[in-house]
Amino acid sequence: MTRNDKRISHPYIPNTVPEVQESMLREIGVANLEELYAGVPGELRLSGKMDLPPELTEYELQRHIEKTVARNVSAKEAVSFLGAGCWQHFIPAVCDEISQRSEFVTAYAGEPYEDHGRFQTLFEYQSLMAELLDMDVVNVPTFDWAQAASTALRMAARMTGRGKVLVARSISPDKLKIIVNYCSPQVEVRTVEFDERTGLMDLNDLAAKLTDEVAAVYFENPGYLGMIEHQGRTIADMAHGVGAECVVGVDPSSLGVLSPPSSYGADIVCGDLQPLGIRMNYGGGQSGFIATRDEERYVMEYPSRLFGIAPTSVDGEYGFGDVAYERTSFAKREKGKESVGTQTALWGIVAGVYLALMGPHGMSELGTTILQKSQYAAKRLAAIPGVGIRFGSPFFKEFVVDFNNSGLSVKAINEMLLKEKIFGGKDLSEDFPELGQCALYCVTEVIGVEDIDRLADVLARATAKANALS
Repeated sequence: MTRNDKRISHPYIPNTVPEVQESMLREIGVANLEELYAGVPGELRLSGKMDLPPELTEYELQRHIEKTVARNVSAKEAVSFLGAGCWQHFIPAVCDEISQRSEFVTAYAGEPYEDHGRFQTLFEYQSLMAELLDMDVVNVPTFDWAQAASTALRMAARMTGRGKVLVARSISPDKLKIIVNYCSPQVEVRTVEFDERTGLMDLNDLAAKLTDEVAAVYFENPGYLGMIEHQGRTIADMAHGVGAECVVGVDPSSLGVLSPPSSYGADIVCGDLQPLGIRMNYGGGQSGFIATRDEERYVMEYPSRLFGIAPTSVDGEYGFGDVAYERTSFAKREKGKESVGTQTALWGIVAGVYLALMGPHGMSELGTTILQKSQYAAKRLAAIPGVGIRFGSPFFKEFVVDFNNSGLSVKAINEMLLKEKIFGGKDLSEDFPELGQCALYCVTEVIGVEDIDRLADVLARATAKANALS
């Protein structure tokens, strides 16, 4: 078959061999491919040819991709003060080594006869996470924090038989959109305002919205805007007072220095595993977790897999496998409480490796280092004329920097910083317009004191220049 033959098959697209296509069409009683799309209105169909560039050889394609990627500036080339849901942490080499092992990378689903230890690694991950969270049960990871929070809230709605949940408005707007979309139409999501002075949840607004129709109250600690929500016990008590569940989202990297949510009344805990040994990726690297007490009413509401340990028929031998598999969407399929497809179990294995390496002392050292560096950074930036720290509440690794009196917009500041090989904080002016020109800055253990000093010096020169011109 020549290249001029319009029926040429494509090496990367299945079922493009003409004879194969014709056989398949005959089997389903269709004369040609066009008949398959007869139900699609004409105005929605492409009438002409797609405007595509000429085809490339494999080498030409490689060169094209390399040139495109070269336009990016990575966090290795520039100092990054960005966080807001994906954070730059140190990744021990063994985390990458384990994650790239063939038995983990290629084991898509797997059962005992083909597992090669994956069930045990996930059980070990769950055990380590349960210890960190001071909870009993942890699931196989979900896609990300947003899905974990959404599933946690739906679990609470099913448990209570109620159709409303209250969510702190200070969470990431993107996450809030996902929660609203995932919970609808069965569960209505309403937001609770935050105090513009402290950044903490407005307890008066919470009290006004708490009724016996509310299934759960959700907040994060540390919050998206960085503050440590020290009102956690009060919020949990208020939720429990009307028979609602308390759901708390947490950054696991903070738990070496902060009390786990279970200590102040959380019933369901969720969050993202990305800080635990997982690299930042384009569209990847995120992985959510859910944790509860070991009570049947919680366990039976998990739609995802749980792994446990049990004795085998051989005396003294133990095996690892699913717990209450019949409750999952994998077993119930279309009759499941939620649809759970392919998840991010590989990142759970990586998080388990990270936690095993760090241990309690390592997690404490991590948290202490982050706290010290973030507090230092906030003090250095607050000392710059026209720059301030927005909220007065304690924070962990992220904090809001106020540029309203600097004479510059956050956009202009970030463009200037990028020229100096510095990624500035996330611009909050669109997500939280009431804050004006504010940015969310993040400082982790990989940020050096010299990096913070350079950021402060560059910002000081920029604001001084702006004020001189005004």
